[in-house]
This record gives sequence, structure tokens and C-alpha cells, in this order.
Amino acid sequence: MNEQSLILVAGVDEVGRGPLAGPVVAAAVILDPEQPIEGLADSKKLSETRRNKLDIEIREKALCWALGRAETNEIDDINILHASLLAMRRAVESLSIQPKHAQIDGNRCPELNCSSEAIVKGDQKVACISAASIIAKVARDAEMVEMDMQYPGYGFASHKGYPTKVHMQALLSLGITPIHRRSFGPVAKIINPC
Repeated sequence: MNEQSLILVAGVDEVGRGPLAGPVVAAAVILDPEQPIEGLADSKKLSETRRNKLDIEIREKALCWALGRAETNEIDDINILHASLLAMRRAVESLSIQPKHAQIDGNRCPELNCSSEAIVKGDQKVACISAASIIAKVARDAEMVEMDMQYPGYGFASHKGYPTKVHMQALLSLGITPIHRRSFGPVAKIINPC
């Protein structure tokens, strides 16, 4: 790749494959080589405070960024893998500058209108993927805090929809919400206990 096309590489990552509730959210980021960002890393390895600071810096300094998502009903319809790929594709297609190449965290690439490569543990190795993992996680976490207010008693603000003990107890005592993934085992068992 020549220097100009290197600028147009998007990093892509998603968050929210494991939770029992909420959307899967992906981000695509094209970093500006003229404005490097210190401390980019896998979003899961950063403190919430550090993630939030980097989120602001990425949004300010990147050439462009975008979010994509797949909703709970889409996850149930097409499964979590395909929903994750769909969210990533939507994120890339929403970029204000279309990349020449996309670097995708993981071992599968969504169908895109540019070349792409899957990089296992890319969020730990590639700056633009780390940036995407950060803004996707901050966005999804904020949404789950809002869901906690809409559906009190489940603890979404703390566990973000993951199958913690608190979440499982709430599911048993309160039942499922419209944001729960009905195709996921623990939720499906509550809907149909037999």
C-alpha cells in the first residue's frame, strides 16, 4: 500500500457478543497519522476512566469514526456471529470517508466494499482496531446504563447485560424484557422451561 492509501485504513471491532441483553455494537475508525493517540489498547484492558478519556480523544482526532449495530431481534433472527458481522458492516458503511482497506478484530470479515483482513486479537495489536474497540464499548456501556433506568431491577448499569449471578436472579424473579436475546440459552430456558 502506498502512503495515501495507508491513511484510509479503517479499524473495526464490536462489543456485546456475550451479553444476554442489548444490541451488539460495532465501531469503525480511520485514525489520522498526523494526530497520534497515546495509550490505545484493547478496551477491556483499560479502566472505565481511561476508556472514557480515550473515547473523547478518538472522536476528536480521528479522520472519521462511525458506529453500527444489530438489534436484539436481529441477533435472534440471524445469530450472534452474523449479527456482529452485520453491525461491523454498518459501521464501515457509515464512515464519512470510505476506507480502501479494513482491519477487522477476530477471525471473520464482514462483506465490505473494500479489501479487508481479519486479525485475531487485533484490538491488542493494531491501533485503529483498539480505537474502534474503545468507542464501541463506551457507546454500548452508556446505552446499557440507559436501559438500567428503563428496566430497573436487572442491574444493566453494572453488568451491561452479561450473565452475572445478579442478572440471572433478576431474570428468574422479574422475567425477560424486550431487550433480552430470546435465542440465548439462559433466556430461552426462562421462556420455555421444559
